[in-house]
Amino acid sequence: MSSPDPQVRAARNPSTSSAVRGPVVAVTGAASGTGALLTERLAASDEIKQVLAIDERRGECAAATWHILDVRDPAIAEKLRGADVVVHLALDLDLESDAAARTAYNVRGTQTVLTAAAAAGVHRVVLCTSAMVYGALDDNELPLSEDAELRATAEATGVGDLLEIERLARRAPRAHPGLNVTVVRPAVLVGGTDTALTRYFESPRLLVVAGSRPAWQFCHVEDLCSALEYAVLEKVEGELTVGCDGWLEQEEVEELSGIRRMELPSAVALGAAARLHRIGLTPSPAGDLAYTMYPWVVSGSRLHDAGWRPRWTNEEVLAELLEEVAGRRTVAGRRLGRKDATAAGAAGATVALLGTAAVVRRVRKARRRI
Repeated sequence: MSSPDPQVRAARNPSTSSAVRGPVVAVTGAASGTGALLTERLAASDEIKQVLAIDERRGECAAATWHILDVRDPAIAEKLRGADVVVHLALDLDLESDAAARTAYNVRGTQTVLTAAAAAGVHRVVLCTSAMVYGALDDNELPLSEDAELRATAEATGVGDLLEIERLARRAPRAHPGLNVTVVRPAVLVGGTDTALTRYFESPRLLVVAGSRPAWQFCHVEDLCSALEYAVLEKVEGELTVGCDGWLEQEEVEELSGIRRMELPSAVALGAAARLHRIGLTPSPAGDLAYTMYPWVVSGSRLHDAGWRPRWTNEEVLAELLEEVAGRRTVAGRRLGRKDATAAGAAGATVALLGTAAVVRRVRKARRRI
């Protein structure tokens, strides 16, 4: 068997990596999720000199150089020395996380990484937020350009954290002259993800708010990683949006998924969602519903102008998402356990949603008796 290409061999062996042209890239959150996929992708690329993987535990990529620490630890600056680019993916957007703890981790972690990168002489930091920062609004253009105003509020899960990260990104080049910050904003992310938007497709019926006009655009995690690689290699910079080309109307989603709709008046749907979240029955605040009501489709024009193209279509990503969530049951954002799902069934779950007001009244009565 012939020996591997010398450049590939060097990229996988830090001791010989000086023979390889290309940046040294640090990835935070490298042990799982998007971070793990990107770490593997970069470590296998002959355009990357070396990958420094940073997380609180060691991941599976043997080709990377691992540093085990919390991204909020100022000691990260020493670990970033020698890096040309940092991709910061250590974010907590878990629906079940305590909101205050989640915000403290996300904001403090981003602040520390930006400061440490500047101190270590890194010239580029790539941050990943979400196209949700544009807000889901009835008067949004289809599609939104990268330069569209960020009109989201902090009412949806994690969006307040993402808006603060965006603010830190804008401020960083002024606070740290010479530091370039690129922000990547994906559409509905699919591929091993668990969000309020992916859970929407675990419901026995697709909730449609009367008078709304949803437009669904997805982003497969593989396409996100390829877009991040474009940013790492400086093929594109600035504020970038990424997703499949075009979008699907609600009727197309229903036809492709085979899941029928359940239409409710806006006041009923939003009021029920708010009450269920307030009493702790569901992890999703009412603000998450807006992203299933109004469009927030993005153009991806800057990546397209740089030559990037998505490999996945909206139809293909939706099919993968439906395969991932098969067998799960979610009502109003709350995932039911196997026992709950068996007891409730699809019909019972629908009744549970429609009977939200009764559920809330029962809980309130029970609390008064305690």
